Amino acid sequence: MAAPELPKMGPRDVGAPDHKKMLHPAMARNYGRWIDHSVIKPGVLEHIAEGGESIYTVRAGSPRTLSVDKVRQMCEIADRYCEGHLRFTTRNNVEFLLTNEADIDPLIAAVESQLGFPVGGTGNAIGNILHTQGWLHCNLPNTDASGTVKALMDALFDEFKHETFPQRVKLSTSCCQINCGAHNDIAVILQHHHPPKIHHETIQTCELPKVVAICPVAAIRPDKIDSKDTLEVVEEKCMYCGACHGQCPSMEIRDPDTDTLAIWVGGKSSSTRGGPSLMKLATFGLPNNPPRWPEVTGAVRSILDAYRQGARPYERVGEWIDRIGWKNFFRLTGFTFTKYHIDNYRFARTTFNSSAQARR
Repeated sequence: MAAPELPKMGPRDVGAPDHKKMLHPAMARNYGRWIDHSVIKPGVLEHIAEGGESIYTVRAGSPRTLSVDKVRQMCEIADRYCEGHLRFTTRNNVEFLLTNEADIDPLIAAVESQLGFPVGGTGNAIGNILHTQGWLHCNLPNTDASGTVKALMDALFDEFKHETFPQRVKLSTSCCQINCGAHNDIAVILQHHHPPKIHHETIQTCELPKVVAICPVAAIRPDKIDSKDTLEVVEEKCMYCGACHGQCPSMEIRDPDTDTLAIWVGGKSSSTRGGPSLMKLATFGLPNNPPRWPEVTGAVRSILDAYRQGARPYERVGEWIDRIGWKNFFRLTGFTFTKYHIDNYRFARTTFNSSAQARR
């Protein structure tokens, strides 16, 4: 007896699509065969394949939050010069891909005049700033990470367009202490100053075991009030990270009166030279002062100016600090050293192999 014919299923859209279907034709032809690349000028890269074919990348910094009309303008420019191909990077740069070298300058002119985007962010320049979602999308922000980025990049516009640093500089901003912005040369991170305040009257709407489990220092435990299930926070153990608020809005840790911003430095994810490194605190207690955050911009500028003047060629920010020492870092930037800069965390990852490098 023949098996019954099963109904035809619709196309599946679960997971990431096959990226090879979206490659520029020159990239598809030379997939896995690239032998060299160079920076022709700030914002323009050339990749050369084994057979001698080149593809050029023009990188522009986008403002991240884009209207439909702006996206259509970008696509129109890509149709005109790039055979309809562009891509976004994790730092919200938009990269236009083309094979005709003669189209590079007209493409740059169109990007700058029609879109208003600066071209740059390559080589020893400041890249576009990686950031979390802030007030637009995040479920536990107390600052607008994308707004901080706007204020910073307005002040660092020339450093994006020109390669003026000893090595590339990567920045990030995070709207909460979870720091989805990851570890970078310089990071701006929100800073809470007290444990969460529990709204016991609404907490029953949350999955309490998840809230208990999410705490990285086991500072949350079950409790009962008037025979109803609730939670309590062991304040001596709480480190004010805010992870519980992401699981349960009734664990309110956001406070516009006390929350501030901190700047961390020296992070790196790559395995080059000394391998990946975690960030360390540079300064804290900066006012959460939208919409321009002038105190944050001034502090970041102090770090960049000292780094540009004192670092050796190819040194990242963390490598420069390791060489000159933290005492000199605080002297050059003008930041105040306090007891809170001393790392006394008991569970430091000093013995973990956190890179692809062989352990010595």
